[in-house]
Amino acid sequence: MPPTINTINPTQGPTTGGTTVTLTGTGMTGSTAVRFGSTNATSFTVNSATQITAVSPPHAAGAAAVTIVHPTGNSNSVTFTYVVAQAPQVTGVSPTNGPTAGGTVVVLTGTGFSGATAVTFAGVPATSFLVNSSTQITAVTPPGIPGAAEVRVTTPGGTSAPDAFFFYAAPPVLLSADPVQGPTAGGTVVTLTGSNLLNATGVLFGAANAASFTVVSATQITASAPPGTGSVPITVVTPGGTSNPLAFSYVAPPTLTALVPSSGPAFAGTVVTLTGTNLATATAVTFGGSAVPFTVVSDTKITAVAPSGAPGPVTVTVTTAGGTSSGLPYTRTAAPGI
Repeated sequence: MPPTINTINPTQGPTTGGTTVTLTGTGMTGSTAVRFGSTNATSFTVNSATQITAVSPPHAAGAAAVTIVHPTGNSNSVTFTYVVAQAPQVTGVSPTNGPTAGGTVVVLTGTGFSGATAVTFAGVPATSFLVNSSTQITAVTPPGIPGAAEVRVTTPGGTSAPDAFFFYAAPPVLLSADPVQGPTAGGTVVTLTGSNLLNATGVLFGAANAASFTVVSATQITASAPPGTGSVPITVVTPGGTSNPLAFSYVAPPTLTALVPSSGPAFAGTVVTLTGTNLATATAVTFGGSAVPFTVVSDTKITAVAPSGAPGPVTVTVTTAGGTSSGLPYTRTAAPGI
């Protein structure tokens, strides 16, 4: 009994030939040829009694009857339509940039993508690609060098023009952060210097996003630290990837619990011992708003020299990387009269 053909897939291809079609049906074992019109297929494979794959030969535009030649007789025919091959066109690339290491999943939009045999970025084949439809391809970028890379698609109809581009971005690098510590409440403005910082999409303090950030240039970003605790890495995210980390330490706010002595003469020179907590990073000690000389003895003790001033109480505070403490009173006493 001659074989039968129930379906052909795909049902069309370019006049240049080269389309691999799958024929399904019955009785295909022992077939000796597959014909497109009067021309034998470029090649064919009998996969089973119910399936043959064949490569279409060149043919004029229009419908061609596809038949299977068999010792028991020729099969029925199904229609394969030859169309004039046109080169594909890439009209969109999304996203438009990614790291030089490759691995970015890019969606290409355009026309004439059916049967695509290659997708290249600056001449380098995509790591992989999938033809979603005649107007869309999903491709994974290969490694590349910084700059614009032509994106081109090749089909049996030709290769697209170099009209679409993907931009490879070098990975960001951080060299320094200033300052490297701030209060647990956040709000410290940190200046980051490095390279390849343009188009930054994020600045992270540990896993938390910066409260805000500004890209000043390719070598500088200013970022406002979010609330946090402990030591965390600062990293910058750009289309080129994630930078190396720089350490930033959160400092608990200082507290004052005692002044010894808590009073003294109105003239300068009294050495006052301030006790409290989180005093190690002290940057200022003030008596009534006036900064005075001081020495950090430990995280819980500072010695300071009281300034001169009018008799009466003044407020003493300590400022550290963690903020400014609440105040304690220090009282100046007038010299006794004669």
